[in-house]
Amino acid sequence: MQKKIPLRQCLGCREMRPKRELIRIVRSPEGTVSLDCKGKAPGRGAYLCPNAQCLKRAIKAKAISRAFDLEIPQEIYDSLQLQMEEHTNGA
Repeated sequence: MQKKIPLRQCLGCREMRPKRELIRIVRSPEGTVSLDCKGKAPGRGAYLCPNAQCLKRAIKAKAISRAFDLEIPQEIYDSLQLQMEEHTNGA
């Protein structure tokens, strides 16, 4: 019997994908928002495909703000874009 693969929805393209294919964005208990490449950080998580287009769509649609019920300043979006570039270039 095959093990069940957990699926998550990307905030950008709204496509359901296996959890391991996506990058987790986390709002920590202190309220900071960052990328969680390992998927183990404590806090509320939301998922994105590992490409810049999905991040841009999620920012434009304010999907990240809605997922965390938090108004996110532009500096955090810029930081997420830099972290996404580092992650995709490093992988």
